[in-house]
Amino acid sequence: MNNNLDNIFLSYNEILKRLQILGKTTKSGKEITHKDLRKAICVMEDKHSNCRWKSEKIRSKRHYILIEGFYWLIYVYFNKDKKLMDADIDFFKSRIKQYEELLKVESKEIFTKDMYVYELEKYFSRKPETIKKAISKMLKYADENYRYIENGKYKISKCGIEWLCKNCFKQKYLELLEEYKMELTEKYIEAGYIYDNFFGIN
Repeated sequence: MNNNLDNIFLSYNEILKRLQILGKTTKSGKEITHKDLRKAICVMEDKHSNCRWKSEKIRSKRHYILIEGFYWLIYVYFNKDKKLMDADIDFFKSRIKQYEELLKVESKEIFTKDMYVYELEKYFSRKPETIKKAISKMLKYADENYRYIENGKYKISKCGIEWLCKNCFKQKYLELLEEYKMELTEKYIEAGYIYDNFFGIN
C-alpha cells in the first residue's frame, strides 16, 4: 500500500525529478528550480484550492502534491504551447472525461437554464456594460436565437450562456468545470479509489 501511495502523493523533490525526466523547463527554457516549483504550486493553490491537490502528511509534516495536481503542473502551468486559461480549461475537460469513463456515468449538462440579461451581471460577476459588450459580440458571431424576449425582457438561452462562458467569460467556465470535476471526484472517493483521503497515512 505504501509504495502505491508514494506514486499518488509526491514530494517536491520527486516532482522536480519527474519534471526533469520529462524535459520540462521554465518559459525561458531554464531548468525548473525548487523556487520555481513553489511558485507554481502557489498558483495552483490560488486557482484550485477546492481540488485539494496539496496537503500535509500528519507525521512527517511535509507537504505533498496529489498526482492529479502534478498532472496540472505538467499540462497547465508548465505548458508552453497554450495560454494558462486555455490549458486549464482543457485540463479539466480531460479530467472530467476520464472520471466519467472510469465511473461509467453519463455526462452532466453544465448549462441547464435560460437567464434574463439582468441576471447575468451577478452570474458572471461583471458590470452591466461588460455584459452588454459580450452579448453584442455573441449576436455578431453566434446564433441570433441565443437571445429572445420573454415577459417584455431580453433573455439568453442556455446555449447562449454556454457561448458567453466559452468565448467571453472563461473564468466562469473554468469554475463550472472545476465544480463538476469535484462532484465526480467525490463519487470517485465513494467508489473506493484513492484521492486525498489517504493523506493521513505515512
